[in-house]
Amino acid sequence: MSSVWGRILHDLRNPLFRQGYALMANTVVTGVLGMGYWLLAAHYYSPEEFGRGQAVITAMRLFASLTALGFVGALARFLPLAGRRTPELILRGYGLAAATGGVAALGFLLTLPMWGQTYSVLAGFGPGLFFLASVVVWAVFTLQDVVLTGLRRATFVPMNNLVFGLVKMGLLVALAGALPSGGIFVSWVIPTALALIPINWLIFGVVVPRHVRQTDAVAQPPRLQEIRRFLAGDFPGTLSILAIIYLVPVAVATQVGEATFGRFSMAHTLASMIELLAMNMAVSLTVEGSFDRTKLAQSCQMALRRAFMIVTPIVVVAIVAAPLILTVFGSDFADEGTTLLRLMSLAVLPRVLIEVYLSALRAQSQARRLATVQIGLAALVLVSTLALFPHFRVDAVGYGLLFSELLVAFLIFGNLRKILKYGESSSAAVTQGSSGAA
Repeated sequence: MSSVWGRILHDLRNPLFRQGYALMANTVVTGVLGMGYWLLAAHYYSPEEFGRGQAVITAMRLFASLTALGFVGALARFLPLAGRRTPELILRGYGLAAATGGVAALGFLLTLPMWGQTYSVLAGFGPGLFFLASVVVWAVFTLQDVVLTGLRRATFVPMNNLVFGLVKMGLLVALAGALPSGGIFVSWVIPTALALIPINWLIFGVVVPRHVRQTDAVAQPPRLQEIRRFLAGDFPGTLSILAIIYLVPVAVATQVGEATFGRFSMAHTLASMIELLAMNMAVSLTVEGSFDRTKLAQSCQMALRRAFMIVTPIVVVAIVAAPLILTVFGSDFADEGTTLLRLMSLAVLPRVLIEVYLSALRAQSQARRLATVQIGLAALVLVSTLALFPHFRVDAVGYGLLFSELLVAFLIFGNLRKILKYGESSSAAVTQGSSGAA
């Protein structure tokens, strides 16, 4: 036990692991509180309202993430060495994400009849305006964690989401009697909006000034043309991945009833949290790989080992105990979601390889290859899911995801091996930062 604790303490001195572990801890905190939140929702609200709340939140996150997720790679890539341009880069990301999400949400509201009965709850000026505002708020909220990670302060992220999750759960229960229809969505959005104030005070008042001072000697502020070139390749690919994360559930919501979607969404959410663990170490890899590319191969090797070491036991537990986990929410959840949870959990293993490879490409600014891999993966998932849906219904999402990620992992494995073996030893040297900087 002491050796394990000593290993952890040793890892925490490495920024790659410190950032990665902080993000993984955040995923665990978010997952535990998320399960508690949806357990309370299933208890205090009707099955129809449960499914409707899931569907509206999914739609909000879809439109908020249209540009926000596109900036995840760019902020992780350029913030570490942005120097005095750091505040400008953050504010540009916030503004563009909020504006794009707002426009997309407005288009959604204007075409609401096309999206099925589930979303009719958003009809009318008041509900529509609240949904529009929630999209803008969530776009900024999405980027906050990425900004803290890019500034090498991911350790603040779990505490932020712990407080956010607890407040959200309390408001959910408080609104059950006063707002039985719409209470789930309102309890999700209000704490999100309130969280923007203290976290952005922390970012701009404390973290950014400290980061600028600590990296001033090695800073290489990115040129606008360099960022545009990176986004030209990374953004289309990220938009494609967005289709897997959010568009697929929204599409399912238009094809099944509200109660069925609620049961599908619970299994989908739990599996997505496991997938996030694989992505967390990869985001940290992008930050550290951008800060010091000479250690990219070594960082990739360490990220892969730690990611598999942590994710594999969780995947095994999820596959074996899927019925028991879902029974907590009700027997119907286990009956309809067990196969989906097992398939999506198994798909996390090849996803580890894919995410580490994508993060290495971001650190190297290989935007064209990034786009190719991401667009190809999204196309495979969407096509296979659509082809299988008439036969397997909601389980088609799991089969499509597993098939697609296994195939892409196989196709990129050769290039990933080259990165792991050679790194960028033949490339021009770039600015090196202290691997121990905090």
